[in-house]
Amino acid sequence: MYYRIIRNDILKSKGITLTTMIFVAAAAMLVSLSAILVVNLSGAIDTLMKQAGTPHFMQMHSGELDKPRFTAFAEQNSKVDEFQVLDFLNVEGTRIVIDGQSLADSVQDNGFSTQSGKFDYLLDLDGNVITAADGEVYVPVTYMKDGSAKVGSSLAVAGKTLTVAGFLRDSQMNSLLASSKRFLVSEHDYAEIKDSGSTEYLIEFRLKDLSMLGAFESDYTAAGLEANGPTLTYPLFKMLNAISDGLMIAVILLASVLVVVIAFMCIRFTLLATIESDYREIGVMKAIGLRVSDLKKIYLAKYAGVAALGSILGFALSFVFRGLLLENIRLYMGESENSALALGCGGIGVLLVFLAVTAYVNRVLTRFRKISPAEAIRFGTSQEQPAGSKRFNLSGNRLLNTNVFLGVKDVLSRKSLYGTMLAVLVISAFIMIVPQNLYNTIASKSFITYMGIGDSDLRLDIQQTGNIAGKAAEIAQAMEQDAAISRYAVLTTQALKVKLEDGSEERLKVELGDHSIFPVAYSQGNRPAAEHEIALSAVNADELGKKTGDALSLMIDGEARELTVSGIYSDVTNGGKTAKAVFTTRSAEVMWSVIYAELADPSLTGSKVTEYADRFNYAKVSGIDEYVTQTFGATISSVGKASRVAIAVMLFINVLITLLFMRMLVAKDRHSIAVMKSLGFTNSDLTVQYFSRSVFVLLIGMVLGTLLANTLGQVLAGVLISSFGASSFKFVINPLSAYVLCPLMMAGSVLIATITGTAGTGRIQISGNIKE
Repeated sequence: MYYRIIRNDILKSKGITLTTMIFVAAAAMLVSLSAILVVNLSGAIDTLMKQAGTPHFMQMHSGELDKPRFTAFAEQNSKVDEFQVLDFLNVEGTRIVIDGQSLADSVQDNGFSTQSGKFDYLLDLDGNVITAADGEVYVPVTYMKDGSAKVGSSLAVAGKTLTVAGFLRDSQMNSLLASSKRFLVSEHDYAEIKDSGSTEYLIEFRLKDLSMLGAFESDYTAAGLEANGPTLTYPLFKMLNAISDGLMIAVILLASVLVVVIAFMCIRFTLLATIESDYREIGVMKAIGLRVSDLKKIYLAKYAGVAALGSILGFALSFVFRGLLLENIRLYMGESENSALALGCGGIGVLLVFLAVTAYVNRVLTRFRKISPAEAIRFGTSQEQPAGSKRFNLSGNRLLNTNVFLGVKDVLSRKSLYGTMLAVLVISAFIMIVPQNLYNTIASKSFITYMGIGDSDLRLDIQQTGNIAGKAAEIAQAMEQDAAISRYAVLTTQALKVKLEDGSEERLKVELGDHSIFPVAYSQGNRPAAEHEIALSAVNADELGKKTGDALSLMIDGEARELTVSGIYSDVTNGGKTAKAVFTTRSAEVMWSVIYAELADPSLTGSKVTEYADRFNYAKVSGIDEYVTQTFGATISSVGKASRVAIAVMLFINVLITLLFMRMLVAKDRHSIAVMKSLGFTNSDLTVQYFSRSVFVLLIGMVLGTLLANTLGQVLAGVLISSFGASSFKFVINPLSAYVLCPLMMAGSVLIATITGTAGTGRIQISGNIKE
């Protein structure tokens, strides 16, 4: 009996059944995708770092190196498991030519190295340790993705031509956020090109236990070993590898949670619409003695079947889109060892969606207890008591058209009924706007201020060369005389020792200069303005246990000086462990210098980059826009892709939800519609009334959704961004997109669905729906 009833009900309401299944499938697909992507990303990173033997601690150093001293330190330190020093030959981009195109425009520090002998291996795209033959070069996978090189391409460096034999994955430098890229050549070829650049040393350690990392860093500093360059650690390598795809997955995860909520609302819509349509039949079945539990079984079995089919379909669809979304992860990090676990987690996610849907349907069906058999048989619909609009009377209306007034009044009279549609529209606006705002923020030039970089037009880096201070002064003098440059700032980084509370010392990289010209974003406090002030990066502040207003003892020119922490900022450059101050020193050696410049006419950026690169060949010159594109390009692309998918999905959901809601309303209002027709209201009058209801709810939904997107959405995005190193965050909003295009698309989808959904009002007959 149950089977026949359920089959007939599905055949009678194919549209509603299909819509419900689509929503369950969408929710199951997104939840499954989120689980699969999270597990695969985590597993792929772990697999890559395990295969490559990523160092736990790496110190980059330019200059003379006492290798025997390092060997002695490593042998005597009980925390060290393995130790090595690798040579990294930095070569100017202009001297690296691939198929006739130089890497002059690359903001990366490109260089050559040989395969490691102990750990930190460079891997091919199959995850194998590469052995480069003479005459061959393996190129970072980044240059394969952007089309700069392909297998068989010729690469010329220092008059020597090499053939691109393949591409490599580098567990340290894969990410575009890593400022260096390693090309792999044979020992013989490396010796031949060694004089074409400057050698930088990668001093690498693997520890017996990663939990000893903090203590080992203190040991390294206390030993006074060479450290003229950035210090990087295993957690930072992991974060850099995760950031681009992690942001995309986070957007999908947020969308999946909200789509699950919308799916529940959709199920509530369809269930209430079905109950409303079957109201008289339900009354008859209760009148003849059918128990509420028996009635619930009929509907629960139907919706459990629909949920099961939708869940299976969603899981199958996740396989369709999984390949596309995993493409970037597989390219940069390879296959995950957790592929089976990822599928299992995806399946568990789908099962949870199914169980949640079934439980929710069971809860909604408790309203059967409130249905009166006599009322149901007499009226054929539920008889709600209007509430909340007693003062909103037609006789007092002077502003609105009668039909518009009646539409608005109905919304205010049945707030609980329209509240569900309002919630869907609020969530829809939220999902459409937040990813767009996140995309616009990351794509904007000002985003780099959250990453520890000043917002300017030009950036010049001077490092791995002699007399850095003198060369920086030479460039500053040229800029002073250049009428095209409106302002500039010279910042120099020195390594100073900070005294910790336990008496030990740690090396701190302090950027000295005027930080008011091109300030970064501070999550707490302000930039250092006086000589007794210092600002710390978020990573340093956490490790040192400092907050704004705290004292910090720094060794300056051989003397301990008490400084006050003026502010905390985000930084993903140079390992994220930096500080900023305005004092001057006499004895500390300059590690590197960065010069920022702003042009009077930003359109001259390209020509000025070329001019300064030609004039000062010891400096790496880049336009900030190009720097942002090359550094955050993959991240921007991932978030942009996710935002476009979110808009398309939400527009589709808007149409379906509004269509369902309007059909439910028409079914519920059959009696009222018939009464109004008997009073002389035409079909067009009724259409205007329903149109007014949609527009009224839509306007409130868009306003609330936009407000939530710019408040709660910014907080959520800030939490997400902070996990990748930026401790402060504020949306950069594109008004055209957020306040014009998104609302217009929402309005168009909702209004089209309203017209379609209320078309049935014309078929309602007075005689068949007004009965005493």
